[in-house]
Amino acid sequence: MSNPNARFYSDLRENQIPLQELLSRDSLFHKVPDNWHVIITDIRNSTSAVQNGLHQTVNLIATGSIVTVLNITFRANIVIPFFFGGDGATFIVPPTIIDSAMSALLLFRANTLENFNLDLRVGTMLVSRIYEQGHELKISKFKSSKTLYIPVVLGTGLGYAEKVIKGDDYLFPDRALQQSELDLTGMSCRWDKIAPPENHNEVVTLLAVAGTGTKQSDAFRKVIMLLDQIYGTPEKRQPISISKLKLKTTFNRIELEMRATLNNGNFFKKFYEWFTHMLGHLYFKTRKGKDYLSRLVNMSDTLVIDGRINTVISGTDKQRLRLQESLDELEQQGLIKFGLYVSPDSIMSCYVKDLQDEHIHFVDGSEGGYTNAAGVLKQKLRG
Repeated sequence: MSNPNARFYSDLRENQIPLQELLSRDSLFHKVPDNWHVIITDIRNSTSAVQNGLHQTVNLIATGSIVTVLNITFRANIVIPFFFGGDGATFIVPPTIIDSAMSALLLFRANTLENFNLDLRVGTMLVSRIYEQGHELKISKFKSSKTLYIPVVLGTGLGYAEKVIKGDDYLFPDRALQQSELDLTGMSCRWDKIAPPENHNEVVTLLAVAGTGTKQSDAFRKVIMLLDQIYGTPEKRQPISISKLKLKTTFNRIELEMRATLNNGNFFKKFYEWFTHMLGHLYFKTRKGKDYLSRLVNMSDTLVIDGRINTVISGTDKQRLRLQESLDELEQQGLIKFGLYVSPDSIMSCYVKDLQDEHIHFVDGSEGGYTNAAGVLKQKLRG
């Protein structure tokens, strides 16, 4: 089934300009086609799961939902915008892959329920419905590091879709489970908790939305400006550094990943994965391995802008106190609302299609950074 706008996002121009400049230029944002779909995955009761020490499992499931969809887009030779949220993910997809993506996600949901007893909500909404309800959904491509391009979304469209899909009366789409096998090729969670870089002592997860009546792009620009002023460039606040990366070394820790990717436990497959993982220690000492690690830092997804700012940064407690003070001022002026959570480390789960260029690494604050920051923000939005 061909569709003339299936490559809408693939063909968008990539903007290599400062983020503050991108946010000030409306002409660089493009309306998402009416016939595209928003897909949202979200772990029900993720806050209590995190409080029960399951934050790494929660992150792994969120990453698994991304890998499930990206393996479909990879086969279809298209690029889509997607957003990691710690306890779930958001995608904007063309009509050509909506059925296969939803079928695969519903299969992944069944697997998650069986193996982890966690309920992954999976819902979808047509973009035209978002527009009918008076919401905007505009997108741009931004070069956020030497090698990583990320989607930047303005408008309340994704927030509206999320609210409806997370609602109690929302019905899951009744799509047949066409796939009998999950394709989670490339999913990996091989890194232990990652301590902040040298001279940093904490990891901060920050969520911010524009205040009522404030132009979203202006509010976001102010928040990004504060981060630049207090923490320095994105490279200086990057929570991932090569010197702090440590591979997980015990079979039990790797088993978590196996449970997510296998419908039924297969000891020989698990053992093979564990054995090849052990060889990783040797690989990362080679020149190719070292090159991969430096690209890994550049391909770490620490900033998400999906109608709100979601970012994971590292720094000192003094910097964070300055940031909180400045954000409080913006909040008192009605320009933003924000949620912030401080963690001792960051955690990372990965999608590795190949060790050269096709890999991306999803970062969250340890102890449920995104989930806890979202809880703070929700309270403020209710108030």
